[in-house]
Amino acid sequence: MPRQADIARIAGVSQAAVSVVLGGKQTIRMAEETRARILEVAEELGYVPHPVAKRLAHSRSNLLGLYTFRTAFPTNEADIYHPILSGVEAEAASLGQDLILFTGTSGPEARQETAIRRTRMADGCLFFGRQVPEAPVARLVETGFPLVYIGRRPELGGRIPYIGADYVTASAQVLERLLSLGHRNIRYVREPDEAPSSEDRLLGVLQAAPSTQVVRLDGPDLSADAVRSWLADGVTALVVEGTDTGTAYRAVRAAVDAAGLSVPGDLSLAVLGGPPGVSGFEVPMQEMGRHAVRLLIELITDKATTPQQLLWCPPVAGREVGPPRSTE
Repeated sequence: MPRQADIARIAGVSQAAVSVVLGGKQTIRMAEETRARILEVAEELGYVPHPVAKRLAHSRSNLLGLYTFRTAFPTNEADIYHPILSGVEAEAASLGQDLILFTGTSGPEARQETAIRRTRMADGCLFFGRQVPEAPVARLVETGFPLVYIGRRPELGGRIPYIGADYVTASAQVLERLLSLGHRNIRYVREPDEAPSSEDRLLGVLQAAPSTQVVRLDGPDLSADAVRSWLADGVTALVVEGTDTGTAYRAVRAAVDAAGLSVPGDLSLAVLGGPPGVSGFEVPMQEMGRHAVRLLIELITDKATTPQQLLWCPPVAGREVGPPRSTE
């Protein structure tokens, strides 16, 4: 954590001047250029001009940050990320921790860096989102600030602590089930995103069924004719990538319905982390939130721990998968 003395040295002013500015003492006269320079340096160093920072200099505040790269928190129960927030809240409460919420910004990159630096007012911070802004997160990691990502993150040379889901194993098990039922001609439909969770699902699919043909959507829609052509080519099962947007699943489901096909009569359909109850597997989001809180506390308190963990994804049998359609 940068000190006021560091700010004074870089800004070329006295520590007393820094104390006046960061303490919000407007009654003391000071050149606006000097005041602006002090605030600029404090922001660059990640200094937190907040009452909590005074307590952090001496002891823990029992405040955990939770940062989302979206502009609003998923408070609606229908939101796919809501179970994560629910798990975080429940576990933090059980451990006597308070939460401070930080939302992302859709503005310039500099504004995002500023928002991320403000997470320092907490003892440590949880992050969740499909991407990692590497520069500001790297600065947190390099200074030893405790943080945990919810979701596997290979960025920064594998230095980011995380709690993720074992998508590779779960995806492979879905394909193994289809193979055991007799399916051999399978299409895997995925979104164009290159997030680690997307790559993990693809790896699991191809590990279990290397001959699976991969279709990457280039938009939110899939034509009924495309599905009919797959059926004509002997395809008996569709496997779809599940994501926070649900784009691939909605596109495939709409195309199958528009083609007048039945599931699983004409085609089996499995989703890798899709809507509740649909054949495939469930992403343990609430448990990911709970485990992330525990890991963050372990990092804050310097306990021996495993900084990168993957959780098991429960399989979902559903009603959308069955034996291949007879061609006789």
